[in-house]
Amino acid sequence: MPDRRAVLTGSAAAVFAASAGITSRAEASAGGKEPGGLDRAALQAALDQIVGTGATAALARVDSPSGSWRGASGVARLGHPARPVPGGRFRIGSITKTFVATVILQLVGEDRLRLDDTLERWLPGAVPGGARITIRHLLQHTSGLFNYTEALFGSVEDVLDARYRTFRPEELVALAAERPPLFEPGTSWSYSNTNYILLGLIVRRVTGRPYAKEVERRILRPLRLTGTEVPGTDTTIDGPHAHGYEPIEQNGEIVPLDFTDLNPSMAYAAGEIVSTTADLNRFFRSLLGGRLLRRPQLAEMLANPVGEIGYGLGIFQQPLPGGPTLWGHDGGIFGYLTYSFSTPDAATQLTVSINPWLGDFGEALLDLALTAFGVTAPAARATATAGLFPALGIRLPKV
Repeated sequence: MPDRRAVLTGSAAAVFAASAGITSRAEASAGGKEPGGLDRAALQAALDQIVGTGATAALARVDSPSGSWRGASGVARLGHPARPVPGGRFRIGSITKTFVATVILQLVGEDRLRLDDTLERWLPGAVPGGARITIRHLLQHTSGLFNYTEALFGSVEDVLDARYRTFRPEELVALAAERPPLFEPGTSWSYSNTNYILLGLIVRRVTGRPYAKEVERRILRPLRLTGTEVPGTDTTIDGPHAHGYEPIEQNGEIVPLDFTDLNPSMAYAAGEIVSTTADLNRFFRSLLGGRLLRRPQLAEMLANPVGEIGYGLGIFQQPLPGGPTLWGHDGGIFGYLTYSFSTPDAATQLTVSINPWLGDFGEALLDLALTAFGVTAPAARATATAGLFPALGIRLPKV
């Protein structure tokens, strides 16, 4: 079976070509780099290359002291010539975790819970060994809990069966609780969506309201993130959006299955949010700029990152070759990949939404990031290594 990231070949290439080819659009001025400003032409070229090497559509936005730029490339839907809208909406997957972590840390700042509180205190009996797992362990993926999505989505058939089903978060936790832990809490690191399902339930237990309502009350409304919503069980994406696809084997060929609509309760507090590039940039600018968290809680969020990707509390580090070490998150959910990162001083943000197809757009994504954050040294590109911008979240098993 071909890998999901294999080079475009056979019928898959034919389907992509039938979509009227690669089209691009930048809402900012079409000129090159302005004096002391963003290199808009290079940004658009990199975005076009993401589509050219492995996506049906891509959106991006940069906000910096030098100005703002947003662009789009590809097609909003295969088989149709319409371009994606640069301000369109998309599923952000695991970037939801940063929103949830922010709410948890706000509650810590309000003395309504502590990072050293145990899971057993707030959700008695939720998982075996909950008395040894703390809120910090959940936030930082050091709990050792099994990742429920590995049990829920073991095959393509499992995914198709679950696509429109409504899940209660307790059901998702139970899938993980049935499996032995990976390690003793606090002794290692392993990314697990189960941690954030539990954190969503803890928010509900502490506040008496669903975590979604707390995200809306504490983050979306104060920041006026009008393009962002926590959809619950709504299977559709409201407003302009590019369609997302997953490769499915059919009659011996790999063909695209439109996976735009799904019941996001399968992801709950681990990855259900829908947003825009502008809203995510504003969110991370506000978060790292100190608008959402008190100083001690923001310091806790960023202190002592662990694991192979330098994970803090709901946010992780991304060293940029030849440039700054960024903070942010990425996420994957069927049909969508999203990357949202900021400089530590909250001066510059980049958000990219990609509707992946067959191919490898990694080098083009790196070029976009280097350009967005002003890294111009050719050596930075030459020394770039694999492992940049890991795609975290819920993905289709390989076909």
